[in-house]
Amino acid sequence: MDIPATRGIPTSVVEKTAIRKIAIRIVPFVALMFFINFLDRTAISFAAPNGMEADLGLTAAQFGFASGVFFIGYLVLEVPSNLALHKFGARVWLARIMITWGLVSLLFTWVQNYPQLVGLRFLLGVAEAGFFPGAILFLSTWVPARHRGKMLALFYLAQPLTSVIGSPLAGWLMTHEGLLGGLAGWRFMFLCVSIPAIIVGILCLFVLRDKPSQAKWLDEDEKVWLETALAKENTAKTGDGHAKGGLRAAFGSGRVWMLAAVYFGFIYGLYALSFFLPTIIDGFQEQFGTTFDLFQKGLITAIPYVPAAVVLYFWSRDAFRRGVRVWHIAVPALVGGLSIPVALFMNSPAATVAVIAITACSIFAALPNFWTVPTQFLTGAAAAAGVALINTIGNLGGFAAPYITGAVSEWTGGYQVPMFIVGFFMVLSSVLMFVLGRNTKRNDAAAAGTAAAPSVAATETAVAKEAGA
Repeated sequence: MDIPATRGIPTSVVEKTAIRKIAIRIVPFVALMFFINFLDRTAISFAAPNGMEADLGLTAAQFGFASGVFFIGYLVLEVPSNLALHKFGARVWLARIMITWGLVSLLFTWVQNYPQLVGLRFLLGVAEAGFFPGAILFLSTWVPARHRGKMLALFYLAQPLTSVIGSPLAGWLMTHEGLLGGLAGWRFMFLCVSIPAIIVGILCLFVLRDKPSQAKWLDEDEKVWLETALAKENTAKTGDGHAKGGLRAAFGSGRVWMLAAVYFGFIYGLYALSFFLPTIIDGFQEQFGTTFDLFQKGLITAIPYVPAAVVLYFWSRDAFRRGVRVWHIAVPALVGGLSIPVALFMNSPAATVAVIAITACSIFAALPNFWTVPTQFLTGAAAAAGVALINTIGNLGGFAAPYITGAVSEWTGGYQVPMFIVGFFMVLSSVLMFVLGRNTKRNDAAAAGTAAAPSVAATETAVAKEAGA
C-alpha cells in the first residue's frame, strides 16, 4: 500500500461507511482467528516449564527442536495451501485450516514422549500452513490499498493480545491439575485451547464471505464502490501481461532477498521471545529467589505485551499519517536488538521484565509496517512470488530461533549467549533496512533529479530497473 499517496485524496461518504463496516464485521473476526492461531502454536511454551518437560523427559535442545519443527511443515505446504485457498475460496479454506489445526492441537492432550511431540508439532504446522498469508490475502480482497495499512494494524493487534490474555489464561488452566480424568495441568491446558479453534473454524463458514458482493450487511452502493475500487487495483497490477517477467523481477531482485533477510531477523526475535519467555520467568526462582504460582507466571509473561499492543497501534497510526518510512521499521529493530541481551543481566524480576517489554514493543512496532513494503514495488506475479519468498525465508527464523536458543542454552548453561544471538539478528535486520533506504534514496534522487527522503514506496523505481535488466 502506497501510504504517502493517500494524503490529500478526498474520501466519499460511501467509502467511509464501507470501510467502517468492514473494520467492525470482518477484521475483528479474522483477528480472533489469528489470536487462536498464535495461542495454539505457542501453547507449548507455557506447557514446557510447567510439567511437560519433566513428564516427557525433554532437554532444552529437544524442546527447542519440537517448538521449531512446526515451521518445517508450515513452510513446505504454504504455497500449496494458498493455491487451494484460491481454488476453494478463503471462507471455506480458512475454516478447513482452523478445524484441522484444532483437531491436531487436541491430540497434544495425550502425547506420551518426545517422538510423538515432534510428530504432532510437525502435523500442527502442516494443518496451519497458509493461514497467515491466506488471512492477509483475504483482507486484501476486501480492502482497497489506501486503507490496507490500518486494517493490517488492527489485525496484527491480535498477536500481542494473545500473550496479554492467553498467558494468564494458560497459567490458570494449568492450575486445574487432575480436574478431568486425572489429566496433568499442562495436558488440560492443551485440551482447552484446542476447542476454540474447532468452534471458530465452524463459525467461519457462516460469518465470512469471499467477496463484498456476497455481504448482506453492505448496502448496494457500498458493494459497487468496493468492487469497482478493487477491480481497478487488480487491473493496474495484472494488466501489463508480464507475469513471467514479474516472477524474474521478484526472484532476481536483491531488494526482495534483503527484505526476506530483514523479516528473518524479526521472526527470529519474535519466536525466541514467545517460546522461551515463560522458561526465563520460571528461572526467576533460582536466579532471584522469588516464587510465583502458575497463574502469577502467566500474568508476568503477559506484562511485556500490554505496552507492545499500545505501541503497535500508535506507531502504525503514525506510519499511516506520515507515510511508511525506513525508520518506522529499522529503528524499532535496532532498539529491540540492543535491548534483548540486556534483559538477562538485570538484578530483579521487575527490571528483567521491563527490558523484555522494550524488546516486545520494538518487534511489534516494526512488523505491521514491514508488510506494507513489498506491495509498494511488486505487482502481479512478482507480488505473489515476492511476498511468498519473503514470508518463507523469514519464517525459517521460526524454526531456527527455538532450536538454536535451546541448543545454545544447553551448551552454555544459560540464556545469555542465545539472547545475544537474538540481538545480533535483529540489529542485522535494522542495518539491512537502513541500507535498503539509502539505496532507495539514491535511486529516487537519480530518477527525480533531486534528493528525497528514504521512503519505502520509492523502491518501485529501483526494482523496475532490475526487471528491465
